[in-house]
Amino acid sequence: MHVVSYALFLVALFQCRFLAFAILDPIDFLALQSIRKSLHDLPGSNYLASWDFTSDPCNFAGVYCASDKVVALNLGDPRAGSPGLTGRIDSAIGKLSALAELSIVPGRIYGSLPDSISQLKGLRFLAISRNFISGNIPVTLGRLRRLKTLDLSYNQLTGGIPRSIGTLPELTNVILCHNHLSGSVPPFLSHGLTRLDLKHNALSGSLAPYSLPPSLQSLSLSWNRLTGPVDKLLSRLNHLNYLDLSLNQFTGPIPGRLFSFPITNLQLERNSFSGPVQPTEPVTIPTVDLSHNRLSGHISPMFSTVQNLYLNNNYFTGQVPASFVDRLLSASIRILYLQHNYLTGIEISPTAEIPLRSSLCLQYNCMVPPVQTACPLKAGKMKTRPAFQCKG
Repeated sequence: MHVVSYALFLVALFQCRFLAFAILDPIDFLALQSIRKSLHDLPGSNYLASWDFTSDPCNFAGVYCASDKVVALNLGDPRAGSPGLTGRIDSAIGKLSALAELSIVPGRIYGSLPDSISQLKGLRFLAISRNFISGNIPVTLGRLRRLKTLDLSYNQLTGGIPRSIGTLPELTNVILCHNHLSGSVPPFLSHGLTRLDLKHNALSGSLAPYSLPPSLQSLSLSWNRLTGPVDKLLSRLNHLNYLDLSLNQFTGPIPGRLFSFPITNLQLERNSFSGPVQPTEPVTIPTVDLSHNRLSGHISPMFSTVQNLYLNNNYFTGQVPASFVDRLLSASIRILYLQHNYLTGIEISPTAEIPLRSSLCLQYNCMVPPVQTACPLKAGKMKTRPAFQCKG
């Protein structure tokens, strides 16, 4: 009796163990096998060692299941000791019909992004950054109507940003920076979009006034070839807390109300913005960089409340407001760069001592700097503009 009972117990135990890892949907099981064959650990890693298909795939590193389906793949998770993966993303990824999250940490994944990803109708999070993904962004990603985060940054993607991406209704984060993308920036229609980062690409063309939603909080388009005015667009984005449009070819005025937005860092340098700059109230943005543009007129005293202010290499004229001197001497202003303009004076005593933690540069204006201060090397050695440049 006891022998029979023990034998039945062993059979039951075997069945339980078998069922424990056999309940995964067969399609998902086969898809994971294909994905595993196309990926390899980088030297020094054994991340994929747990992918032993004689055990439960839902216990594999980076695999998360609900019921009998894979719902998340976080491949090469550094918390599991992986320095990253190499290989390609197999098209079988599209067979994981319940997948809601797909991420691959920095490594050496190469090849193109498979079109089959567009079959993942429930995908909400797609992040494959700091790898070597090349080719175009598939137009078919526009079918992922539930996608909230798209992060393909720091890869080798080429071609344009598909207009279909901009139509995704639930997008909150789009991060495509540090690629080789070209063409124009498509309109983004999601009313929940909070972050758009397209810096360090080769994007060109202009931005329409209604091409970005007012929900944006962080916008980075620096190091591109974008052109045209943006004053009407920026005036609408009153939730911005970070704005970097530097190193483009934007033109036209900078709207005064922009300086009242809750921005912590405003980078508009090295463009072709022109005209006067007139904030409507004292500027509380800690860092404002408007250098290397074509801005003109008098410097507004509203800027004296900025901690780090870069107005150099423009066409500003007239006297430096007295409020700047007071705040500079009290070390409330840390950086005040006014070099390479057409300023005619500043009311500061030649014996005034600039606090050590503050920097002032006045050289190459239409005046002799009343105080000698250290300037950046790029400011050159000439203290004053030639007189013929300062007439009128």
